[in-house]
Amino acid sequence: MVEELLTAAAAAAAGVMVYTGVAARVVKQYERGVVFRFGRLREGVRGPGFTMVLPFVDRLRKVNMQIVTLPVPAQEGITRDNVTVRVDAVVYFKVVDPANAIIEVEDYRFAVSQMAQTSLRSIIGKSDLDDLLSNREQLNQGLELMIDSPAVGWGVQIDRVEIKDVSLPETMKRSMARQAEADRERRARVINADAELQASKKLAEAAAVMSEQPAALQLRLLQTVVAVAAEKNSTLVLPFPVELLRFLERAAPTPAAAPDVPAPDLPAPDVPAVAPAPDALGSGRAAGGLSPVASPPPPARPEERRAESA
Repeated sequence: MVEELLTAAAAAAAGVMVYTGVAARVVKQYERGVVFRFGRLREGVRGPGFTMVLPFVDRLRKVNMQIVTLPVPAQEGITRDNVTVRVDAVVYFKVVDPANAIIEVEDYRFAVSQMAQTSLRSIIGKSDLDDLLSNREQLNQGLELMIDSPAVGWGVQIDRVEIKDVSLPETMKRSMARQAEADRERRARVINADAELQASKKLAEAAAVMSEQPAALQLRLLQTVVAVAAEKNSTLVLPFPVELLRFLERAAPTPAAAPDVPAPDLPAPDVPAVAPAPDALGSGRAAGGLSPVASPPPPARPEERRAESA
């Protein structure tokens, strides 16, 4: 009799241990448990620790409540100012309602990933290139709102969204580098011009002071010579004062002007008169009564020239 009682007690203990081993569940600190009984959601969420379910009747689904880091693949798009870029981002989210995360969506991780990709492409099309490069805070906030709106119904809260990198074409990189170089050169020229203006004002003031005391210019010249000689140069170049040149120019006598010599009177050459034609002479006598002009003698022949010479 005692042996039968001991056997029954051992069998009951073994049965309890088997039941406990089958029904016992452990929920970790960063997890929450959702129980389904015959496919229907039970009220309440199982907290961390030891919990029991009915074997072959209940089914426990554990949901991770930690913040999940989800990288968004690089998305290629065209900005509002027609520049092709590739942008990638990262999303930080966590589950705030385990029941909705299991019931409302099949896979909340995949759903959040797809929503992040579509929202990122939408943000690229609505933004300018300058906004993507310099105004990322505002774009991150807009992207977070776009992803968080549908994720609230899934029991998921978007904690933060960050744009990681913006890849530009090589031609655009070179254009931006040239633009930055030109801008820096412009600022350097403005600074140099401002320095020249200030230096010219100071030099004008110094010239006005030195003009009142001529000895100050000579002292300044001597100071310059001392400064140059301190470098131990083998050749020393001394500037010649312009005022000394002007003084020598005023002191030099002006050459006397040469007297005007009248040009000698030269006799006018004899120009033989040319006799007019007979009809012209006749018409001249008829018109004005002019006397005819004797025609020059004909040139001598060669025989006559030889006889005269002999």
